[in-house]
Amino acid sequence: MLSISLHGQRSIVTGGSSGIGAATAKALAAAGASVLLTYRSSAEEAEAVAKEGREAGATVHTLQVDIAKPDDCVRLFEEADRLLGGVDILVANAGVQKDGAFTDLSLKDWNKVIEVNLTGQFLCAQEAVRRFRRQGGTDASTALGKIIFNSSVHQAIPWASHANYATAKGGLKLLMQSMAQELSCEKIRVNAIAPGAIKTDINKEAWQDEEAERQLLKLIPYGRVGRPEDVAQAIVWLASDAADYVVGTTLFVDGGMML
Repeated sequence: MLSISLHGQRSIVTGGSSGIGAATAKALAAAGASVLLTYRSSAEEAEAVAKEGREAGATVHTLQVDIAKPDDCVRLFEEADRLLGGVDILVANAGVQKDGAFTDLSLKDWNKVIEVNLTGQFLCAQEAVRRFRRQGGTDASTALGKIIFNSSVHQAIPWASHANYATAKGGLKLLMQSMAQELSCEKIRVNAIAPGAIKTDINKEAWQDEEAERQLLKLIPYGRVGRPEDVAQAIVWLASDAADYVVGTTLFVDGGMML
């Protein structure tokens, strides 16, 4: 664990009920931040994550949200005001995959992935910036606010049979950079994290058996598949004052896959 303190800071983690989002919510709580984590369907999983954070002494709340709906994004930040007293850190993590060969990919599945993985991130980030400006800064952080997008190595690496996902992540990269260029003068830090192969349920078929994992490891120079905690600890660092001069950057957490 990194010895970084986020005491006094208030965070939102979208898609925080499982995988990287759950690990991030726990890591932020362990670093002393209060957390509001969102979930789409599994209240039980979200509450289990929150319970673990509370047992570590943190304030952790859960909220059901569809981040692709503008009204839900506004409601999310209103609840952050009510439950946490505001927000200093947004980890825009929620995402989906709807895979298919290019000519078989339905418009419905194309739109759903773009809607959640790109438009939903835009909507949450836009509302976060409005709240940062409205509430002003605090002594707990040098920045006025921090936004961290969960991108992917596939913002740069093409991915056959996943055109919608790769397109959304490529768009997210330029959304993050454009926001950072525009907003950093206000001391709003915008960055992204780009995981490689991580052991989460969404990609279980790529690592769940020995042969699948052996094939995957051919792409990873470091010789192991990543864990959600690898990404979560990098997010904690990006959210802290230790990373205060890091602006408009994508931090790849991929065991060297980009190489």
